Amino acid sequence: QVQLVESGGGLVQAGGSLRLACAASGTIFSIRDMGWYRQAPGKQRELVATITRGGNTNYADSVEGRITISRDNVKNTVYLQMNSLKPEDTAVYYCAAEREVKPGFRRWDYWGQGTQVTVSS
Repeated sequence: QVQLVESGGGLVQAGGSLRLACAASGTIFSIRDMGWYRQAPGKQRELVATITRGGNTNYADSVEGRITISRDNVKNTVYLQMNSLKPEDTAVYYCAAEREVKPGFRRWDYWGQGTQVTVSS
């Protein structure tokens, strides 16, 4: 089992920055990709960014150029640096980890408890 603990959320004015961190513990050898998702009130959870063990990244179009995901495989921690924040970035942000269920099949099985990010206009 893997535990994910997020930190770093809060309230920030539009144009400001926040850095989220997610520390993984437990059977971390099973983790492959890690990522961040977010869910705004009344909306479905959506992908923000993902990163492979090798550091390859993928971003949602809405955050490209403003948000950077990074990963420290020694500390088993993934980060989300968010700059030029907009009110529409307001959401609960969830850290997630992908598990290799069997060779060739992966699933986003592990989720953190979520951290609130609020951007005021």
